[in-house]
Amino acid sequence: MAHIAREKNKLLNRLRRIKGQIEAIERAVEGDIECARVLQQATGCRGALDGFIAEVIEDHIREHMVDPSLPRTDPRAQAAEELVEIIHSYLT
Repeated sequence: MAHIAREKNKLLNRLRRIKGQIEAIERAVEGDIECARVLQQATGCRGALDGFIAEVIEDHIREHMVDPSLPRTDPRAQAAEELVEIIHSYLT
């Protein structure tokens, strides 16, 4: 994942927040918190993980599938940006 080096701190912060969310879910289950609240927390955690996945896929597309030196008007660059938007809308 060397292509992510520039975004490493941002991704690590996201993962730490997700870890905190998972720990909160664990505490909720241990504390016999009502199911609806546990599910709400789990849904938020899933959304955070989907956002993380979208970010990694987006970086991968931009770094490995399209030459970064291509102008934005190049059809390949435009197609890559469309794919990023589709993935982003699907996962976030």
